Amino acid sequence: MTHGHNHDHSHHHPPEEKKALQIRLRKVAGQLKAIEGMVAADADCCDVLTQVVSVRRALKSFAEVVIQQHTKSCIAGAADPHEGQRRLNELLKVLKRYIE
Repeated sequence: MTHGHNHDHSHHHPPEEKKALQIRLRKVAGQLKAIEGMVAADADCCDVLTQVVSVRRALKSFAEVVIQQHTKSCIAGAADPHEGQRRLNELLKVLKRYIE
């Protein structure tokens, strides 16, 4: 999984984890497309906002899975303790931005 940064480390997730994440993202993309259609059709604002809440929950759930997988496979499974600590520090920086 790429992080959007130019880090010199890479890792791979098992195919089943990757597929499950991709399915979740496709569902979110579908929800966003539906919201776009609702806006184009001048749908009721409360109905639009209800769908926005649903998308936010889906993204939150997605993030929780990614955090859990990263913690188990990428941090706990690091080749050495220094690499694990570096990855943990990186995750903490991202999580700080995530909760802001």
